[in-house]
Amino acid sequence: MKWLLAGASGFLGTALRVRLAGLGHEVVRLVRREPATATEYRWDPDAFEIDRAALEGVDAVMNLCGVGVADWLWTPSRRQLLRSSRVNPTGTLAAALADRAAAGDAPVLIQASGIAVYGTQRSALPHTEDSPAATDFLARLVVDWEQATDPAAEAGVRVVIMRTAPVLDRSGGAFRLMKVCWSVGGGAVLGDGQQRMPMISLDDYLRFVLWASETPGASGPYNMTIPEPTTNAEFSDVLAEQLHRPRLLRAPAGLLRLPLGELAEQLVGDMNVVPRRSLEQGFSYAAPDVRATVGAALHGR
Repeated sequence: MKWLLAGASGFLGTALRVRLAGLGHEVVRLVRREPATATEYRWDPDAFEIDRAALEGVDAVMNLCGVGVADWLWTPSRRQLLRSSRVNPTGTLAAALADRAAAGDAPVLIQASGIAVYGTQRSALPHTEDSPAATDFLARLVVDWEQATDPAAEAGVRVVIMRTAPVLDRSGGAFRLMKVCWSVGGGAVLGDGQQRMPMISLDDYLRFVLWASETPGASGPYNMTIPEPTTNAEFSDVLAEQLHRPRLLRAPAGLLRLPLGELAEQLVGDMNVVPRRSLEQGFSYAAPDVRATVGAALHGR
């Protein structure tokens, strides 16, 4: 298969490029600078401009664009960047794919999204893909992000939306910092520790991308998290055990809210989410629970 990647330079994009290349797939990518190789094509998503030659012969498009949610405090300018860095690239790709569909030749669009769409209020029943969206800032952002794919879907493009939990792996992302903190004895339970904490292993994430590209019936939203929900306290115990470190510290929710504001809810709020649709459609998780996921993150598959 031939893949076009947008947002290919980050943690997930790099891992996906390596996995695809290792499996013999052809990979081209979109860049904002002048292309340096024949496998790069220029675009300017803030101006909604893209080199349409990038889509020639492509079987699958993976859109991973978006600045990190937890990389900076949510100032007004940061909130605007969180939105524009997601909605603008998605809208640009959706419009280009809609045009391609009109010509009878459109690849599948695999679109990054987030489980933050369900909010952080504690719930007795887990959220599935049919659950309604919450109304906080990040949930509204995810709704707008996903709706930016509408022009492609309405034109007949198969669109797969990955509502992804934090992806755990020692090679990058938030887990790399967690591992360092816990290794030196600085790990802590967040809040009361009873909040459900979604996660997924990098291997399961990458395998789902490939499954989605190869499964004609796959479309719409999919929750990307372990099938067996866990709490922050359970995660902390497992990580401490596998790193052979004690779990002694606790970070009260109020203490986290003081410097982080609304962002703190992504750490201490409850996210009770399950991947119902992927399981129903036959996707199998290699790391279905917290112990397997932490083990995969620390030691590989």
